[in-house]
Amino acid sequence: MTDDLAQMLDQESWNRKGGGPLYVQLRGHIESAIRAGALKPGQALPSERELAELSGISRITVRKAVQDLARSGLVVQRQGSGTSVAPTLNRVEQSLSRLTSFSEDMALRGKEVRSQWLERGLFAPSVNETVVLGLKPHGQVARISRLRLADDIPLAIERASLSTDHLPDPENVQSSLYAHLDSRGCKPVRAIQRIRAVSLDPADAALLDVEEDAAGLSIERVSYLASGQVVEFTQSKYRGDAYEFIAELQIPGGTH
Repeated sequence: MTDDLAQMLDQESWNRKGGGPLYVQLRGHIESAIRAGALKPGQALPSERELAELSGISRITVRKAVQDLARSGLVVQRQGSGTSVAPTLNRVEQSLSRLTSFSEDMALRGKEVRSQWLERGLFAPSVNETVVLGLKPHGQVARISRLRLADDIPLAIERASLSTDHLPDPENVQSSLYAHLDSRGCKPVRAIQRIRAVSLDPADAALLDVEEDAAGLSIERVSYLASGQVVEFTQSKYRGDAYEFIAELQIPGGTH
């Protein structure tokens, strides 16, 4: 630990009379240090015990301040690894007017794309999959689930379900599902998406390397062939701190 860090955390440098509860003042002081660059992305913070000793306040007060910073996405807490300043993320803008794959989208931005397979194979379908995809009774559904990373930062969890008529070989899908479907002559040409805000559950938050209950985006997409037949049903979770969706709107009946 550097002398600068010890001095920065000393209570005399941040505790102001009438400045509010101690945990609020400590939280604000650490946030200011992060935003000013005094604490760098990825830099480890002292343990709760060390923070309490340096600041001269109780561990309970320190814990409240750190938990508040974690909920705001300014620090990351990992069991066994301690607390560190959250990495700086450049938000990804994705158009809602074009149907592109994650691989295509990230390649256009010059990012290195990588996927971690979570599930890939043929399964008994859920009731929802049967209804949306129009599956036959007692049939199977092809599922591929992936953690999608760009420049080694996890951005999204994609869980796609397809009829085995369109994807009989999910284990052969490589980097792009749409490229694979295109090779089979069944790439979708349009889709309907529903987007809603969610709090990420513990499992998804761990995969996306964010805090439990962190803000996320849930996107449900149904994709269609030119014939109008449903080809894909995808349920995805995106990091709320890394994605922005952009839509161009046209005003009907005029050019104003």
